Amino acid sequence: MRRLLSVPLLLACTLLPLGATAQASLNTTNTKARSLWDKAQSQAKERDFNKAIETLTVLNQKFPSLGEPHIMRGSLLKAMGENRSAFEAYRDGLAKLPMDPNRATDYFTLGELAMSFGEYQTAADSYKRLLKAGPKGQRNAARAQRQLLNCEFALKAMAAPVGVQPQRLGAPLNTFRFQYFPALTADNRFLLFTGRPTAESGEDLFISKANKDGSIGDPASISPFINTPYNEGAGTISGDGKTLVFASCDRPNSVGNCDLYISRRTGNNWSKPLNLGRTVNSPEWDSQPTLSADGRTLYFTSTRRGGQGQEDIYVTTLGADGNWSPARNVGQPVNTPGKDMAPFIHASGTTLYYVTDGLVGMGGLDVFRCEQQAAGRWSEPQNLGYPLNTHENEASLFISSDNRRGFCSRSRAAEPGVRTERERPVELFTFEVPQPVRSRETSTYTQGRVFDAATKKPIKADVQLYDLNTDELTQFVTSDAENGDYTVVLNEGRQYAMYAAADKYLMKSLSFDYSDKHAFDPLTLDIYLEPVRSGRSIVLNNLFFDTNQYELKPKSRTELNRLVGFMKQYPDVQVEVSGHTDDVGSDEDNLALSQNRAKAVYTYLISQGVKAERLRFKGYGESKALVANDSELHRQQNRRIELRIL
Repeated sequence: MRRLLSVPLLLACTLLPLGATAQASLNTTNTKARSLWDKAQSQAKERDFNKAIETLTVLNQKFPSLGEPHIMRGSLLKAMGENRSAFEAYRDGLAKLPMDPNRATDYFTLGELAMSFGEYQTAADSYKRLLKAGPKGQRNAARAQRQLLNCEFALKAMAAPVGVQPQRLGAPLNTFRFQYFPALTADNRFLLFTGRPTAESGEDLFISKANKDGSIGDPASISPFINTPYNEGAGTISGDGKTLVFASCDRPNSVGNCDLYISRRTGNNWSKPLNLGRTVNSPEWDSQPTLSADGRTLYFTSTRRGGQGQEDIYVTTLGADGNWSPARNVGQPVNTPGKDMAPFIHASGTTLYYVTDGLVGMGGLDVFRCEQQAAGRWSEPQNLGYPLNTHENEASLFISSDNRRGFCSRSRAAEPGVRTERERPVELFTFEVPQPVRSRETSTYTQGRVFDAATKKPIKADVQLYDLNTDELTQFVTSDAENGDYTVVLNEGRQYAMYAAADKYLMKSLSFDYSDKHAFDPLTLDIYLEPVRSGRSIVLNNLFFDTNQYELKPKSRTELNRLVGFMKQYPDVQVEVSGHTDDVGSDEDNLALSQNRAKAVYTYLISQGVKAERLRFKGYGESKALVANDSELHRQQNRRIELRIL
C-alpha cells in the first residue's frame, strides 16, 4: 500500500461492537414492535446490516414514538460509514428518550457526529447531556469538555466571519481527483501543487505557469527527474523558484518511511533529488515542508520521537558550509499535545501558519497563525476564524508575498458511493486575504539578471540582502548559472542593502528604502558586475552621513564590513576611496566635505586591519557629477562615495 504524504497513514476500524447492539433493550410492551426489534437484533448479529436497517426503518414507521430503533439504526449506519444518516438517526432517537445515565455513550456519539457536520448547537447539547448523565471520571468526559469549548468558539466565529468564503479554482486546475498543498513563487508566476489524477494513482508534483493576463496555465509534471513511481508530494518552492523540497516515501536507501528531498533548478532543468539526510530526516514520517523565501530555512512536519504530540513542527537552516543544521522541534507555543501539521512560512519570514487540533477551534484541524518575536520565539497562535476554518479538517494554506491572495485545498461535498473522508475529491481554492489573516509584514520583490559588465554574458553570483537597521543577513540567493536571473524578497517598512558578488568581480552595492511605505511595487533590476581590474570603480550606496557631516552613521556598518571582506579577499588589490558631493554650498566647503567623508571610510578600513599602503583617499567635491544637479533625486546620486581599483 502506498503511503500518502498529506497525512500519516492511519488505519482505524469503524465497526462497533455488536454485543452492545444486541444487548440493547426496547422500552415497549407492544408485541409487534418487540418482534420487529428482535428480528433486527438477530440480523445485526448475523452482520446483515442492510436487512437490519430495513427492519428498523419499518419499526420506526409503525411506532414513531420509540427512540431505541433510531439509535440502533444509527449505530449500524455509522459502522457502515454512512455518517450523515447515522447523525440524523442518533439525533432523532435521543430526542424521543428521557435523560438516562446509561445513554452516556450515545450522547457522546451524537456529539462527535454533530461536530463532524458542523452542527455545533446539537453537539453542545449532546456533550452537556453526557457530562450531566455520566459519572465522574467517565472516559469521554475530558473530550466532551474540550469539544464544548470548540462549540462555543465555532458558534461565535460563524456569527462574525473573517473575510469571505474561498472560491474553487476553475479550469485548467482541479481536473484531477485530488490536488492539494498549493505553493507560489514570490512573483506569483508559478503555482506548485501535489496531484493525484485518480483515486488509484500515486502522488506527483505539478506546476502551472501564469499566463500574461494573470490567469493560471495548464498544470504539467514538474520534471521526470522528480516524479517517479514512488510518491512525490507536499512540495515547497523558494521565492525565486530555484529550490524545491518535497516528501517521498519508501525510496531505496531512505532514512525513514517518508523522507524530505531537495532539488535545485538551473535554467529550465531540475537536478536529481537528494535525500536531506539524517540531520533533517528521521526513521519516522517526515513531510509537509515549507521553505523561506531564500530557500535557506525549512520547516516541516514529523512524527519522530521526542515531540509534544503525535505530529510536531520542526525547523532546520542551511549553513554557510552548505549543510543543513540538525532539525529541532519548534517547541511551544506552536507545538501542542495534539496534531501540529502543514506549516507555511510567509515570504516575509515573519509569520508562520499551520494546522492543529491541539488548540480551541472549530473542532478538527484548524489553521492558526503566529508571529516571530525576539530570539526566534513565536507569539501565541491565533485561530484564523470562519470561513477559512470550518468543521472540516483544514489542510495547508498559502498566502502570496504581497498578502493579497490566498490558496488552500478542501474536500468536495460527499458524492454517492463515497463513504470515507479519504475518498472525497480534494480541490484547490483561492480567496482574498482579509486583514486579520495577513502576514505581519507584506513583501515585494526585485528580480532581474546578473551580467558581466564587460562581456554582457550572464554569470552566477551571490545576491545577499541585509537589513541596515540590524546588520542582519535576511536573504541569500544565487543567480542562475545559465541565464543569470535572480529574485529577492523585500519586506515593507525595512531599509535594505543588497550586494551582488562573484569571484574576480567587484561587488555591486544597491540600496532599497521601504521604511516610508510610499512605494512598494516589484522592481526589475539587471545587475552588471565589473571585473576586478585597474581603473574599474563602484559606487558604495550604503554609506550614510548626516547633512554636511562626515561622521559615518551606525547603519553604514553593513557596507563597511563588506568592504573589509573585499579587501581581505583580494590582498594584492590597491584602491582609492573617492568622495563626491552635489553643488549645494561653496566649492571649498564641498571639497572639504568630500575629502573628510572619504577619509572616514579610509580610517575605518585601516582600523579593521587593512594596510594603509593599499589605500588612499581623495575628495573631488562637486567636480565629477554623475548627472545634472537639477533635482533632489539627481543631487542625491551625486552625493556618493566610490571605490576605484588602482
